[in-house]
Amino acid sequence: MRIAIVGAGNVGKALSAAAVAAGHDVAVSATSRDSAEDAAATAGARAAADNADAVNGAEVVVLAVPHAAVAVVAEELGSALAGKVVVDTSNPLNDTYSDLVTVGTSSAEELQRQLPDASVIKAFNTNFASRHANPTEGGAPLDAFIAGDDANAKAKVGEFASSLGYRVIDAGELRMARSLEEMAFLNIKLNASNDWAWQSGWKLVGPTGEQ
Repeated sequence: MRIAIVGAGNVGKALSAAAVAAGHDVAVSATSRDSAEDAAATAGARAAADNADAVNGAEVVVLAVPHAAVAVVAEELGSALAGKVVVDTSNPLNDTYSDLVTVGTSSAEELQRQLPDASVIKAFNTNFASRHANPTEGGAPLDAFIAGDDANAKAKVGEFASSLGYRVIDAGELRMARSLEEMAFLNIKLNASNDWAWQSGWKLVGPTGEQ
């Protein structure tokens, strides 16, 4: 699968490396070419000249940037994202990490309104970046919760997440991104408040209908 990773921070680097290890064709872009080249070299991916170069021909575009930068990147790319599957990995934390900045909506829903011709999917926000390379705990895969309104786009992102080693949980329509962002906020608060090792992840247990 051709994957574009826009962003070369912790999430972008981790997803790039995990995607390459899973056999995907990965292009990485960042605010500076040097950052993109460093992340790409570490992952074994291609360093894109810019964001537009990264998304050109990509089957899945992963926005691995902070929430404050999501709208900026979306505005920059504009029509280049039309018809594409766009994954929002961000969590809309405020500056003091004491709450979310969204009220009655989610980062992903805001992005979908900004990009009406793209299929926005919420994914990869509920587990920490360090888990993308090894999404297992106690021998069981961690869960990748995915929300979106386009079934085909969700299936494509689910295929990608599964290839990284996650068990995919379809969380429903894009409105459920609000819950996924709250789940991530809770995980962050628990680690910060309890001085945990920032390795905890979500795993749904009990009867789920899986065979």
